[in-house]
Amino acid sequence: MKKILIILTALLFAISACAPAMDEPVNSETPSAPQPDGYAPSPSDLTLTRGEAYVDEINMLALESYPLQFMLNLKGSLPTPCHQLRVAVSAPDSENKILVDVYSVSSPDSICIQVLEPFEVNIPFGSFPTGHYTVWVNGKQVTELDS
Repeated sequence: MKKILIILTALLFAISACAPAMDEPVNSETPSAPQPDGYAPSPSDLTLTRGEAYVDEINMLALESYPLQFMLNLKGSLPTPCHQLRVAVSAPDSENKILVDVYSVSSPDSICIQVLEPFEVNIPFGSFPTGHYTVWVNGKQVTELDS
């Protein structure tokens, strides 16, 4: 009887350790459901710690519209489920380079399971004046486009 009580106590402890705390919001969003501007840096990020975002696949999509519009599809992983994806897209510079910075932010006080969190997002680029452009993600040229 004592063994059963010890096993049940250990099982109850293990199950309760996996449950979210009552004062923490539960994230019900799926990583593949992008929100407009949901990944743009915000002023509140200054209180968070910047981290990596591991980008595995990058695709530039040309939408059938006039004027021609573009969308960047990113697939990869975040270091933990507690990290939030950030994507900063700059306007084309004098050499028609479009710089994209992909990274993550997290609370320095959070305790999180150490497992990769996959993501897939579409980042709208909009349209550009007529010309030839290069797209750079995290310092590496990934594609070219003509508008």
